[in-house]
Amino acid sequence: MESLDREIQGKVNNWLNGNYDEDTKAALREKLNNGKYEELTDAFYKDLEFGTGGIRGIMGVGSNRVNKYTLGMATQGLSNFLNKNYPDEQVKVAIAHDCRNNSETLSQVVADVFSANGIHVYLFDGLRPTPELSFAIRELDCHGGVMLTASHNPKEYNGYKAYGADGGQLVSPYDKQVMEEVQKIESIDEVKFEGNPKHIERIGKEIDEKYLDAIAQLSISRDAIKRQKDLKIVFSPIHGTAGVIAPPALKRYGFENVTLVEEQMEFNGDFPTVEYPNPEEKEALTLALNKAKEIDAELVMATDPDADRVGIAVKNTKGEWTLLNGNQTGTLLINYMLNAWKEAGKLTGNEYIVKTIVTSYLIDRIAKEYGVECYNTLTGFKYIGELMTKFEGKKKFIAGGEESYGYLVGEHVRDKDAIVSSTIIAEMTAYYKDKGSSLFEALLDMYVEHGYFREKLVSVYKRGKTGAEEIQKMLKNYRNNPPKKLAGSKVVVIKDYKTGKEKNIKTGKTSDIDLPSSNVLQFVTEDGSIVSVRPSGTEPKIKFYCSVNTDLESRAKFEATTKKLESKMDQIIKELTE
Repeated sequence: MESLDREIQGKVNNWLNGNYDEDTKAALREKLNNGKYEELTDAFYKDLEFGTGGIRGIMGVGSNRVNKYTLGMATQGLSNFLNKNYPDEQVKVAIAHDCRNNSETLSQVVADVFSANGIHVYLFDGLRPTPELSFAIRELDCHGGVMLTASHNPKEYNGYKAYGADGGQLVSPYDKQVMEEVQKIESIDEVKFEGNPKHIERIGKEIDEKYLDAIAQLSISRDAIKRQKDLKIVFSPIHGTAGVIAPPALKRYGFENVTLVEEQMEFNGDFPTVEYPNPEEKEALTLALNKAKEIDAELVMATDPDADRVGIAVKNTKGEWTLLNGNQTGTLLINYMLNAWKEAGKLTGNEYIVKTIVTSYLIDRIAKEYGVECYNTLTGFKYIGELMTKFEGKKKFIAGGEESYGYLVGEHVRDKDAIVSSTIIAEMTAYYKDKGSSLFEALLDMYVEHGYFREKLVSVYKRGKTGAEEIQKMLKNYRNNPPKKLAGSKVVVIKDYKTGKEKNIKTGKTSDIDLPSSNVLQFVTEDGSIVSVRPSGTEPKIKFYCSVNTDLESRAKFEATTKKLESKMDQIIKELTE
C-alpha cells in the first residue's frame, strides 16, 4: 500500500488535530512518516463495536483499537444509556479488570467517565475474575458493569465487556442502543474524562467472601470429597485472575492436596510462560502437565486470564495425560450434575440446562434421558445468561455450557464461571474416584451409555479489511450454493440463523427458528452429522464447528471408533474449505 485512501486519511487527521494526548499524536505521526499505511488502515477503517463478547481488539491508537479514547466513548455512550433508562434512580455500576497490560489504567478511565456522569462506581481494589464482576453486579443491586479484559486472546489485545442489571453481558436490543448512544458522540470532547472521586467506591474482600460462600453452597457430593480430600490436583491461573479466588474456593470445597503452578501464579499481562494464555491450547498447559507428571497428579486444571474458561487434563486408560476438549468437559460436567441431582432426589421436573447451538448435541440427548429440558441458544454465553434471567423464579437452572471451555453451575452469576467450574470438576473427579473410576473412564462410560459424539472446531483467519470482506463472501457462497452432501451423507436440513429459517431438503418444508437473527449457517446430514459456520464476533476469523456421532460398543473400542470419527470430520471440513 503506497498511500492512505481519503477516508482513512481524514480520520487520521481528525486524531492529529483533535483533543488527543501528545503520545497518541506522536504514535500516529511515526506511522505516517514511516509509511505504515496498512497498519493505519486497519486501525481506522472501522470503529470498535459490541460483538458477542463486547468490545475486544488490539491495543494501540486508532478508532479500531483499544485505547482510553475508544473505551472512553463507549463508556460515555453506556453512561448516557444508563442515565436515560434509569432517570429517577442513583445509577450504580461495578467495574473489575484482569491482569492484562493497561487493564488497571483503563479501568480507572472507565470509572472516571462513569463517575463524571453522576454514576456511582464500585471499583474492585485489584484484579478479579469476570464471574465475580457478574456476581458483584447482582449482589450490589447495580444497573450495569464493565469488565476490562480480552479473555484468552494474545497479549496484544484488551477489551471491555459491558453488563446489564441482571449481571449478564448486554444483549439485543440494549447492546445496539448503547452503540447508538456512542455513535451520537461526534467528538471525544463530549466524553467526560474528569472523574468525580465522591462517586468511586473501592470494593474487595467483602465481595470475595460472599462469592466464595455462594460457590461453596453448590457442592453436592460432600461425602465423596471427604473421602477423597487428598485427590492430587494441579492448578494454574496462567498468570491471570483465578489466582486470587480459585485456591481458596478449592480449599472451601475440602480439597487439601492442590499444587499450584508457581511460575504462572504471577499476574503478568505479557504471559511470559506461554505463547497464548488460552487453556484450549495444549502449549498453555505445558508447565501444569510437567508438574502433574512430577507429583503423579490425577487432575490438571488451568484457567484463562479473566477466569471464565477452564481447560482440564486427565490420564487416559494407558496412564497418558490427555487434554479434554470443551465439549467433553461440558458434557461430563452436565452429566455429573444431572446424575447428582437425581441421586439427591432434587429433580422435580421444573429444572433445565442450557447450551449453545454449536455445543455437543450429546448434552441434549442426556438431558432428555433425565427428563430435564435442554435449551439451545446462539453462540455467546450472554444468551445463556439472558435465558436464565427470563426463567428466574420460574424454573431451576442446574448448569450450562458452551464448547469454548465456558461453563456455569448455579444461579449466582450470569456468565461463564471458571471458578465454580473448577470446584465442580474437582468434585466430579472425587465422586468418580470414590466409585473406583477415573474421570477419563467416566467419559468413556458416558459414551457407551448415551452415544459417542465427537466434535472439532476449525478456524480460518482472514485478517484486516480485505479479510473481513472475504469472510462475508464465503458465507454468501454457502447460502447461495449450500453443500448437497458432506462426507458422503446427504444434507437434509439447512438452518440459517440470519434469516431465522430452517429448511427440510427432503420435504421442502420451511419453518421458523425461534432465536434472534445471527450470521450462522448449520448443515445437518442424513447420518446425524452437524456443521455450523459462523464468523467470530471477537477475532478476524471464520469458524467451522463439526460434530459427528456413532455408537460406542465398549471402552476397548474407543480408539478405533475415534479414528473413524476424526477421519470423517476431516473429510467434511476439507469439502467445506477447499
